Amino acid sequence: MNAWNQRVDSMPLDPNSSAYIASIGVAGHLHPDFGAGLWNGSPIGIPITIATATTPRTTVSFDYANESDPGPYPIPPNVEIEGGSDAHAVIVDRDACTLYELFALSRTSSGVWHAGSGAIWKLASNKLRPEGWTSADAAGLPILPGLARYDEVALGRIDHALRFTASRTRRAYVWPARHFASSLTDPSLPSMGLRLRLKSGYDISAFPTQASVVLQALKEYGMMVADNGSNWFISGEPDPRWSNDDLSTLGQVPGSAFEVVDSGFFIEPWPQER
Repeated sequence: MNAWNQRVDSMPLDPNSSAYIASIGVAGHLHPDFGAGLWNGSPIGIPITIATATTPRTTVSFDYANESDPGPYPIPPNVEIEGGSDAHAVIVDRDACTLYELFALSRTSSGVWHAGSGAIWKLASNKLRPEGWTSADAAGLPILPGLARYDEVALGRIDHALRFTASRTRRAYVWPARHFASSLTDPSLPSMGLRLRLKSGYDISAFPTQASVVLQALKEYGMMVADNGSNWFISGEPDPRWSNDDLSTLGQVPGSAFEVVDSGFFIEPWPQER
């Protein structure tokens, strides 16, 4: 079973849960970092570009070449790049069943593609990054599996964990993450890959449909610390069919409504910290 699809609603609580939640912010609130329309001229969320066997392949130069897959990468002329400084590009080659993800992707004045880092994932495999390697995300995880997507919400169910960010993380990671991005060693700070869930007793019955599907997923599958960023920001794909009004109600959910799962109880055993 893929780690993103493991249910966590019946797993034990991490003994350090309260400290982790306090460090992220008990009084903070959930924030959907996705929606319909534009924000500062860009779609709201991390877009997904579809490629095929005929999409031209190209080499990419990297800032972190020693932890990046060299490619080549299928980058179509109309590739969609996330707005903001992260500039993620998530590309799915449907013919090859392969996921290509790039961080800080840009095109130089000479027309050459450059990125901070890049990772290639075979979608039929559960294989992780080499230990200690980043990906297009600080935790060394794939981005695509952690996105909320409109099509699954329209069907009434998300069957995977979501990706989220925290502003201060620890110099450590837990399975299935493979990389950290911090010099801080405070044990109350969350490690990359830490899995949180919405408490089972938190009442979601009054939330509108789109928000309630997201919240139910957070109860059943939780969310993983995937990158440094604004506290409690969960990720999704931009789509004109999202109701921003519905999604905005997620902002009513406080940090105190979450708890941390004991990562030692996942199906695949793994050293707990690096």
